[in-house]
Amino acid sequence: MSDPSSAAHPTSVGEQLPDDFKVYKALADAPPIVKDLPDEYFTPTAADLKTAQAQLSARTQALYNAPLKPRSVRDAEVKAKRDRWPQTTIRVKFMDQTQLEKTFPSTNKIKSVYAFVRGCLREDVKPIKFVLCNQPPKRDLKVSDTTVRDLSLAELELAPSSILLLRFEDDALNHPSVPAPLAPSIMEQAIDLPRPTIDAQGAEAAQPQAKNSPSSSGGGKGSEAKIPKWLKLGQSE
Repeated sequence: MSDPSSAAHPTSVGEQLPDDFKVYKALADAPPIVKDLPDEYFTPTAADLKTAQAQLSARTQALYNAPLKPRSVRDAEVKAKRDRWPQTTIRVKFMDQTQLEKTFPSTNKIKSVYAFVRGCLREDVKPIKFVLCNQPPKRDLKVSDTTVRDLSLAELELAPSSILLLRFEDDALNHPSVPAPLAPSIMEQAIDLPRPTIDAQGAEAAQPQAKNSPSSSGGGKGSEAKIPKWLKLGQSE
């Protein structure tokens, strides 16, 4: 007789996970993710500081010299931005290049992304804390950070689509050789990551046009049609 608890487990996972998500397999030839960069990498140079200061001054001047807008106009601008990207597609990348993808309403908070990812993990990994970050520039999107927690995905500038890197607190799970600790029912749905393709037929179709173009050195009918009428008369004489 089968164990009722084991039979109920797939159902509980299915109830927690939505239907509109994708899982992409790790690419064997994908470049490894840089796990940690030295602090010197993030230390700005004199040129970086000069550029940042110039950008800040230009932004400050633009805000200072901007005309005053009534509240109705400001609300209309915010609504226009929200209507432009009502959905935000988030792709979470693990260290082995496995990727989870799901589309959220742009008004959702980052905690909805955390809840989705945690629901896809194996049961033994769910208690382990992890952080989602985007780069460049590197920024940890922690739920404990009030400047992140209280903002929508659109306000975090993640719309219309963003790729977030996942980092576990347990460093043993952050090595590129460690498979993504996703639940077996999730990995069963994994598909190959789409690759860009080259339309060979389109390239071949363009070649005959190039041969018949006026700049071609051939003496086809296309080039004869470009000969002026007075020149043809001169040749016949």
